[in-house]
Amino acid sequence: MIEEFLNNALEEGNTEDLIGVIGHIAKAKGMSKIANETGMSRPSLYKALSKGSKPQFETIRKVIKALGGNLTVNMRQ
Repeated sequence: MIEEFLNNALEEGNTEDLIGVIGHIAKAKGMSKIANETGMSRPSLYKALSKGSKPQFETIRKVIKALGGNLTVNMRQ
């Protein structure tokens, strides 16, 4: 279900919505746990995933990894 949620947000192409989705999932999994796994503080994580934020790609990569995800690219034919 999480994978589908993230993929739908990616397909829509709206960066702000994608960050919001990642934030909702991180909250559901536990921000303290995600903060520990990313090496970030909870306040920094909340700020990075809040509406209107523009987190660095590395932050998104770390959070997705902490959520159990993996970023890959599939080239269209």
